[in-house]
Amino acid sequence: MLTFSIPDLAALPAVAAQVRAAIDGHSIICFEGEMGAGKTTFIKALCRELGVAEEVSSPTFALVNEYRTARDEPIYHFDFYRLNAPREAEDIGVQEYFDSGYLCLVEWPSRIDALLPPDCLLLTLTVTGPSSRELAIMKYEL
Repeated sequence: MLTFSIPDLAALPAVAAQVRAAIDGHSIICFEGEMGAGKTTFIKALCRELGVAEEVSSPTFALVNEYRTARDEPIYHFDFYRLNAPREAEDIGVQEYFDSGYLCLVEWPSRIDALLPPDCLLLTLTVTGPSSRELAIMKYEL
């Protein structure tokens, strides 16, 4: 397990660069943390690190947003918080996204556990203060 301290928002770019190196070779990255822990905020920083120029926002109602890296490769950003059942993720073709080999960033993955492949990474954000967080990276245990 790797852990990173994020003392404040100013530290996000440096931590995002370290996380980018740590997740290299993995295509499905799951994000857990309490509401307001900063999952989407961290994903914004990670996408900037990957060269995404467009606005990164939570796909809470759309379930998935697509962004483009500096190399014109897609990044798929999912937010499954509002799912009533994993079937809703199946209906949007989540398996095809996961099978694409492109980077998939998944918020609230526990809502679709049965659909996740076994080689996912889990990034957990824990609130440690008003603006500080701890980020831990480990293998996602289904």
